Amino acid sequence: MKKIIAKKSLGQNFLKDEVILEKIASSFDSTEKDLIIEIGPGMGALTKYLIKKPSELLCYEIDKRMQDILLSFNCNKVNIIFDDFLKRNIKNDLKRNYENIYIIANIPYYITTPIIEHIIDSEINITGMTLLVQKEVAERFSAKPNSKNYGYFTVLLQHYYKIESLFNVKPSAFVPSPKVMSTVVRLIKKEKVIDLDICLFKKFLKRAFSQKRKTLKNNLKEYDWQKISDVLIKNNISVNCRAEELSYEMFVLIYKTIFN
Repeated sequence: MKKIIAKKSLGQNFLKDEVILEKIASSFDSTEKDLIIEIGPGMGALTKYLIKKPSELLCYEIDKRMQDILLSFNCNKVNIIFDDFLKRNIKNDLKRNYENIYIIANIPYYITTPIIEHIIDSEINITGMTLLVQKEVAERFSAKPNSKNYGYFTVLLQHYYKIESLFNVKPSAFVPSPKVMSTVVRLIKKEKVIDLDICLFKKFLKRAFSQKRKTLKNNLKEYDWQKISDVLIKNNISVNCRAEELSYEMFVLIYKTIFN
């Protein structure tokens, strides 16, 4: 078989550590009523463990050099789509309704945020995700207010998921070795997600964090500041605060005050 060299343009770093691969695959228990989605299976290092699970498996791979390898996994419960995941209508790719949908993947670091946003925007009921990401990105996922990694995406993820870092992965576990440490994170869907217009909420959050050095008042000029300041004062928060000082719960409270 012809040797496949990782493409830098696709952010490919192939995970080779079998112990870690097995741990990632076993991060969620699934049944035949469930679906696992793998994004960027590459040469099937993780796929060979996921296919052992009783659930159906849907894989998205943009690199057509992987076709011969991945098609060897083909069976009734496996569907492999050779296309750009970010361009797919995921709902249309689902064969049927599933009890649970899990995403388990080693995703390209340079498009981690777009991939997760695409999953959120697809409005598919994802039960949980296990993702291998850059350590710094994992820290952003679970960051707390008043920390340097806390931002728009942190708050958005906290709207949907409980987030936990499972373990770190050294560069030597990959071929080629990345220049950064990696972390396996698990995101579990909250039992009750607050009902709100997610498009409006995302726009509101992006505005709030648009210029981190500026105050919330400066970033939210297009919104009713009187309503916002009333909420801040009522909760003993300075009207001169910055977005990074506010918790997810406070953002929801301000959002509901503005739009109700």
